[in-house]
Amino acid sequence: MRGVNHVFLIGNLGRAPEIIYIEGNIPVTKFPLATTETFKDKKGVSAPQTEWHNIVLWRGLAELAAKYLHKGSLVHIEGSLRTRSWEDKDKNKRFITEIIATNLVMLDKRGTESKNEFEDIPSSHHDVSPSATTLHANDLGDELPF
Repeated sequence: MRGVNHVFLIGNLGRAPEIIYIEGNIPVTKFPLATTETFKDKKGVSAPQTEWHNIVLWRGLAELAAKYLHKGSLVHIEGSLRTRSWEDKDKNKRFITEIIATNLVMLDKRGTESKNEFEDIPSSHHDVSPSATTLHANDLGDELPF
């Protein structure tokens, strides 16, 4: 049986996206995403629980996210989990789990974002909802490098 590695998240950016260009002038954007669930404890008091996720976007999707998203933006992310490791300066092995996003839906209502530039996105990327903009990695050209 084949496995499935697919993640769906809706949350808020913890900081503005950071874009870098790697060898070959390939853009990569990273940002933390907070998802919060609320549950009731034994006394019936609502308690929020926040999880933080490391989001990575490549190529055209990376450039659009860096241009249109900001700290606090509400987004829907689709992608897959990847864990990578490296050795830090003290020779300790470190690990990080990231969501490699292949789909991004901007959920902020128009006019509420601090960067009101959604009108610049080609109309083929607009969702049927007037308050959501959907961006797919495969709509933006190049295949992802993994």
